[in-house]
Amino acid sequence: MNGSRSWDVIVVGGGHNGLTAGAMLAGAGLSTLVLESRDIVGGCCVTEEIAPNCRASTTSYIASMLRPEVIRALALGRHGLAMVPCEPVLQVALEGGRVVAHWNEPARTAAELQPYSLRDARAFVAADEELRRLAKRLQPLFMEPPPDTRSRSLSGYLELLRLAFKLRGTTGKDVEGLTELLTGSLGQFIDGHFESDEAKALMLANNLYGKHGGPYQPGTLVGLAFHLLTGGEENLQGYFGHVMGGMGAIANAIASAGRSRGMVIRTGTAVEQVTVKAGRAQGVALSDGTELRARTVLSGVDPKRTFLRLLGKSELPTGFRAAVEGIKMDGPCAKVNLVLDAEPAVIGMPSGASPGRRALFTLPPSLAVADACYDRSKRGELPDAEQLFIDCVVASNVDGSLAPPGRHIMTCFVQYVPYRLAAGTWDDWREELGDRVIRRIGHFAPNVPAAVVARQVLTPLDLEREYGLSEGNIFHGDIASDQLFHMRPVPGWARYATPVAGLYLCGAGAHPGGGVTGAPGYNAAKRVMADRKASR
Repeated sequence: MNGSRSWDVIVVGGGHNGLTAGAMLAGAGLSTLVLESRDIVGGCCVTEEIAPNCRASTTSYIASMLRPEVIRALALGRHGLAMVPCEPVLQVALEGGRVVAHWNEPARTAAELQPYSLRDARAFVAADEELRRLAKRLQPLFMEPPPDTRSRSLSGYLELLRLAFKLRGTTGKDVEGLTELLTGSLGQFIDGHFESDEAKALMLANNLYGKHGGPYQPGTLVGLAFHLLTGGEENLQGYFGHVMGGMGAIANAIASAGRSRGMVIRTGTAVEQVTVKAGRAQGVALSDGTELRARTVLSGVDPKRTFLRLLGKSELPTGFRAAVEGIKMDGPCAKVNLVLDAEPAVIGMPSGASPGRRALFTLPPSLAVADACYDRSKRGELPDAEQLFIDCVVASNVDGSLAPPGRHIMTCFVQYVPYRLAAGTWDDWREELGDRVIRRIGHFAPNVPAAVVARQVLTPLDLEREYGLSEGNIFHGDIASDQLFHMRPVPGWARYATPVAGLYLCGAGAHPGGGVTGAPGYNAAKRVMADRKASR
């Protein structure tokens, strides 16, 4: 690599947000270089071979909030992106062979619940309508930078006025509902609205996977709103989609769009340091000693890695550095990816169920057990097999390109496991976690344990080691009310710029947070372009 070349923009990290930011800036005519330490782009939005000719979405696995603004701005459809809506959105498999689906049409879901409780069928429609209305109130804030709450200038007041304009029409009832949504507990909401185990399980399964907190902890209700934000090219509310070719197809389409605009990508290239002179970013130093210059540097890696590892202590204000150290990470989830020689035969799955319906099932414990599981994970303990909270997707049922005939790809997201174990290490416990996951699945799909041809177990530690997620946190920082909007990543620095001039944050640790949305990268690129225009 030519170490003497100077770039307009260098992006550290080729995850989907870093790629989005780079593609946007390259499209604005800026010479842009994206540096990725792994051999493939995508970060946690990747498709990888886990057995010969068998590919899985190894980390993220369903597209639920990919922003239409990103899809359209980068013309991702022309670069190979194809998604198929999930139908149903999700479904739960319960004891006694009960399988209950959550469909895209609320009335159809209500009909699914009616045999168990007429009251719950009605309550579901009412709750869904209320949650959709509140999510629409939050929606305009998603693609806007938060206001500068510490500014005393005219521009700061104008930002607050802009926010007020976005929220025009919000009623007192909306404010009450939004307050409950952002601070309330999922468990209390479910108990207050539903009586049957089936309805409660369906609502619990729609929580925000990877978020800290048992269902009765304050702030856990927000997941219901996140899943009702819009996504997909058609900007559909509550969109969930299977990505053809796996989640890596999203990153590959963004990368292709960026390259068509002149963006250069270097994989297998680790950044050791963001170089700074007189308080301004000058470029980056690579692990091999090469230094690359750039007027602007964007970091798509998480805030702790960005500010505590890529920058020297002297480059940051003490208070800012302390605030970053206090960001709650401590990832509470794991992933188990399986290759099977038989499709999972879930007990109670309706005969004649479509491939799309057979492609997903969640195994939620009861609310009380889920709460106890999170308490155990806080103590560094691994839940017993019968307690595990697992979300399963048989992606090959929808996308035959992922595996050859006779093979099936199932990805399993495991909720409420500790990053820090009380006894032993994850290298000691990794295979035990895989065994427990398979036992739990086998209770509901008895043919699965004998059908496993290959498996990959990604513990929170593996997510940190392999994918560069500090403490294994898939959101680059917990999705909590004190770490969202103007508080993300830390108060006073929620608008993508950082205390180092010319350095910006463009990953999930910035507003609006995690998930495969592209929003942080898109918004950060807009901020960089605005700052460059203002400087001229």
